[in-house]
Amino acid sequence: MHHFDYQNQQLHAEEVAVAAIAEAVGTPFYLYSTATLTQHFKAFDNAFGDLPHVTCFATKACSNIAILRLFASLGGGADIVSGGELFRALKAGIDPQRIVYSGVGKTEAELAAALKAGILLFNVESEQELDALARVAASLGVTAPVSFRINPDVDPKTHAYISTGLAKNKFGIAIDQALAVYQRAAAMDNIEVKGVSCHIGSQLTQVGPFVESLRKVKAFLARLAEAGIAISHLDLGGGLGITYNAEAPPHPEAYAAALKEEMAGLKCTLILEPGRVIVGNAGILVSRVLYTKTNVAKKFVIVDAGMNDLARPSLYGAYHAILPVNQQRQDKVVADVVGPICETGDFLARDAEVPACEAGDLLAVMSAGAYGFTMSSNYNSRTKVPEVLVRGDAFHVIRQRETLDDLVRGETIPEFLR
Repeated sequence: MHHFDYQNQQLHAEEVAVAAIAEAVGTPFYLYSTATLTQHFKAFDNAFGDLPHVTCFATKACSNIAILRLFASLGGGADIVSGGELFRALKAGIDPQRIVYSGVGKTEAELAAALKAGILLFNVESEQELDALARVAASLGVTAPVSFRINPDVDPKTHAYISTGLAKNKFGIAIDQALAVYQRAAAMDNIEVKGVSCHIGSQLTQVGPFVESLRKVKAFLARLAEAGIAISHLDLGGGLGITYNAEAPPHPEAYAAALKEEMAGLKCTLILEPGRVIVGNAGILVSRVLYTKTNVAKKFVIVDAGMNDLARPSLYGAYHAILPVNQQRQDKVVADVVGPICETGDFLARDAEVPACEAGDLLAVMSAGAYGFTMSSNYNSRTKVPEVLVRGDAFHVIRQRETLDDLVRGETIPEFLR
């Protein structure tokens, strides 16, 4: 469910007309609903309410500090994968003891920053990373709280680019090799082994892969216990999918029920890292039609948003519904919705049934809240778009549109070229 609907044939975000926001801030722009973000966070978090747990929002999905602050106010933490995301989480006011640090390529500078911040856990992904973390912790005179990400070799049945739990993926330590790594870490100075982490992928629409991976993790936890290694935290990652088109992912309550059944008897704090399931359908990308044209038998709707603004269709072949902001005209056409980028791969929809429209019309690209703005770029020297947050009958610009000066900030012409 989301809070984008038509009132008097005009698309609204909660109680604000989308067209009014477009008039005020220009196009394209990202638009989020506070009510939807809140509802989705609570639906997920409350599903695990009878277990000791921490809901650490996957910051990479949507990293604006206003949205992170909203989740912090609801008791949420953050799953981060870079020093920049650590900075954002802290800037948003998230308690460091509700931050977990994932990712395969943490630098020593990033490890040091997280240690100084006092985060809850490092999800370590390799032995060399463990060694680096121990060195940095020793240099700071602190102990690093560690969880190892184990790879259970489970097929998440999702797009290959967002599958992370197969043996051939770059993430984690093979589950058959992990016990020796845990034993080595347990004997190290400046390292405190606290948890086990497992994340198998994103946009999963079935409970089965989650349950299969948890069963493997449980067996591994038994091996750790036999080796005398006590675990206080179990990080099961995120990955629960949303409806973009015809998908029917499980409700968070069904997902939670399946996990809780498998976890019976385990005495540890559960860490969850939802991202898309909270923000995906809570955001849209609003764009204006520039031109329409027909080449031979192919129709094109050319809009002012491109693959640099929303990469998912070009990168994954992902589907996003495209709706008219003004619903007065009901007719549709089969067309490609394309942007201004100088690439044939620049499209928001291909051979799709979309609103029949004319230059100047506004279109809403739905379900764009996850991996939308966070994956955007300045390709073709295009300025990044604004982000806008609606609450009730008011809207707030939570990121200004970049200026042309922003494009060259940090660039210099060396003296020999002057």
